[in-house]
Amino acid sequence: MTNLEQMGQNAQSAAFELGQLGTKKKNTALLNMANALVVNTEKIIEANKEDVENAKKNGIKKAMIDRLLLTPDRINDMSDGLRQVMDLEDPIGKIDRGWQTATGLDITQERVPLGVIGMIYEARPNVTVDAAGLCFKAGNAVILRGGKEAINSNIILSEVLRQALKDSDINPNAVQLIDDVSHETAQKMMELTDYIDVLIPRGSGKFIKMVVNKAKVPIIETGAGNCHIYVDKDADLEKALKIIINAKVQRPSVCNAAEKVILHKDIANEFLPDLYDALRANNVEVRGDVLSKAIVPDIIPATEEDWGTEYDDYIIAIKVVDSIDDAIKHINKYNTKHSESIITENYTASRKFMKQIDAAVVYTNASTRFTDGQQFGFGAEIGISTQKLHARGPMGANELTTTKYLVQGDGQIRH
Repeated sequence: MTNLEQMGQNAQSAAFELGQLGTKKKNTALLNMANALVVNTEKIIEANKEDVENAKKNGIKKAMIDRLLLTPDRINDMSDGLRQVMDLEDPIGKIDRGWQTATGLDITQERVPLGVIGMIYEARPNVTVDAAGLCFKAGNAVILRGGKEAINSNIILSEVLRQALKDSDINPNAVQLIDDVSHETAQKMMELTDYIDVLIPRGSGKFIKMVVNKAKVPIIETGAGNCHIYVDKDADLEKALKIIINAKVQRPSVCNAAEKVILHKDIANEFLPDLYDALRANNVEVRGDVLSKAIVPDIIPATEEDWGTEYDDYIIAIKVVDSIDDAIKHINKYNTKHSESIITENYTASRKFMKQIDAAVVYTNASTRFTDGQQFGFGAEIGISTQKLHARGPMGANELTTTKYLVQGDGQIRH
């Protein structure tokens, strides 16, 4: 038996035990996990420093290093996320519906854990904690496989969480980390159909596509974010400027950052020069179509490839369109079904955009940066699902469950 298969068996055993735990026991363990992160802050930061230094030596871009970096504040945020997960309603055992059939059978549809969840992700150590906490709340064991860039951070985080589970008298194999970051081991994990019930990838669009193409385990596809903000002819331009700068600049490396701005032609001449100046003041490289370059000559010409690219960097592309219909058509052609926003004071335009845009989350007059489990009140998130089956949008504990039917009879037989 390989090490991975042993981990799979251990996870299945732990998942069975978790499925029997009551809410109080799970919440006590989550609180212990949250406290353990804070207590071990220095150890965690020490391990993270090694990852950050290695990333700098390997020439990883600044925005991606920001994803990797852990600080006392970020560790506190992860701890708070676990406390918020603890405070959530327990989804396990929740009744979705119930009825009695004509033959007198009482049927209820009840929420149950998925079982063993595999997480495969790139250089974001916070995913280790978010995934562990949410999977645990929903009664699932999790096998984690992070990227090599964050291996030292992930090892210490998983050790801290496992010890907290052990101290809570719970099987620590509820959380396991694969510390072999080779591509061969990742491929074997993606084929572990006998042990892993569902695989959730998190990372760049290229990374997620690779997992989708290679995995044999069923997948919930998450998070490539080619997100757009459309500024309508009836927009409050001061509001639009504030929202775009926030959506692009606050954390450009994350999947809910804005990558494209679409401008209605009626406001483009007035708004684009101010937008360009504000973006450049924040060190954002601005690319654009022919019409936008005609308004601001310093804009770099955009290529066809730009419209479908998730930059994860201080880069944005701008397009000027004739109508809201053209904006919707362009966005639906190039987006990744993640998050899209319209800035407008026109209710009819807002409703049209929200109805016709094909994405997991659609906003009016708000930054795309709010597409996040914590911001949605889920405590944390396992990922942003951009597919349409099982779950869509930010996935909290409830999305890590499935259902089964419980049928109570009294001697009925079928005729």
